[in-house]
Amino acid sequence: MSEPLVKGWCPGAHRPMRSGDGLVVRLRPFRGEVSAAQVLALCDLSQRYGSGLIELTSRGNLQIRGVSSEDHPKLLQALDDHGLIDSDPAQESRRNILVAPDRAAGDLTDRLYDALLATLPGLPPLPEKMGLVLDTGARAVLGAGSGDFRFELATDGGLILRADGAARGRRIAEDGAMAAMTALAQWFVETGGHAAGRMARHLRRQPLPQCWQEAAPRAQSAPPVPGPEAADMILGAPFGSLEAAALEAVMRRSGAVALRPMLGRLIRLRHARAIAAPGFVTTPGARLLEVDACPGAPLCPRATVDTRALARQLAPRTRGRLHVSGCAKGCANPRAADITLVGRDGGFDLVRNGTAADPPARRGLAPSHLIDLIGMT
Repeated sequence: MSEPLVKGWCPGAHRPMRSGDGLVVRLRPFRGEVSAAQVLALCDLSQRYGSGLIELTSRGNLQIRGVSSEDHPKLLQALDDHGLIDSDPAQESRRNILVAPDRAAGDLTDRLYDALLATLPGLPPLPEKMGLVLDTGARAVLGAGSGDFRFELATDGGLILRADGAARGRRIAEDGAMAAMTALAQWFVETGGHAAGRMARHLRRQPLPQCWQEAAPRAQSAPPVPGPEAADMILGAPFGSLEAAALEAVMRRSGAVALRPMLGRLIRLRHARAIAAPGFVTTPGARLLEVDACPGAPLCPRATVDTRALARQLAPRTRGRLHVSGCAKGCANPRAADITLVGRDGGFDLVRNGTAADPPARRGLAPSHLIDLIGMT
């Protein structure tokens, strides 16, 4: 098996990632929200310049697939015209911010977001994959989200800044939050954090000063699930993939005023009517939302197998976490799963209780054999 190709940068709109079906253009929604007009524009642009597929990422971002190099400049201009991207590529690359899904205008999360936008340009240079989390809503729900600098609430309700990988964080006042953020970023750089690339990896070999370990964050709440939520509607997207035409239809028929990407392959439609939503998950407990599968062949040049067709077949026949990966890189799920299937030379290797990079228990299995082998395990 060839070694997985690991990229050291985080793709965006200005610097997209090349895949088997063209460029993947990633958008980081401002304040974690896209207005209804922007969603409709995004659906149109995805069909005009891309493959018609919009994806949800693990950091609450959106990305358009299948864009040609020739169409990329035209797409960028259109995205800028609709207020969907930063005009400055440098600012875009820094704006990796995961926002509490219940953010409201003027609340603590919103104020911290504004302060971060003003602070980001002055931070010391950080690895591009590093990000920030604002888990400061009414409930803590972003614990599973990727981020290196985490603004959270302590068990007593006070604001803390926690380095990812540390069990406790530093107590801060809101008016001192950005100074604390800058200080933690400087500590990361000055202690050689660039070599590790991420905060949690850095803390495995570099002790964090005690002043950054004063208070524990509040406990995480149960994650949101598909279904009505107050005046909103939460929908699930199998494999995090949205067909632009289906998304446009749902936005129009529901009357939603905005869309918020969420963790767990969910989208939150703001002030939306409850409607039938073909192609989306509308009720809790859907097995497909517990299955990880990357785009696979032919969309990814590393893959030699159709991942999602097999994942759909196996989902109702398996229990626990299932991960179907096109290669050993394991993009869809870097963590261990009960069953991980790794594509290789047109077949699959089987890993139990491990990741796509772990040694397999069986090699070179055909999809038809897998259905019988691991069904109901």
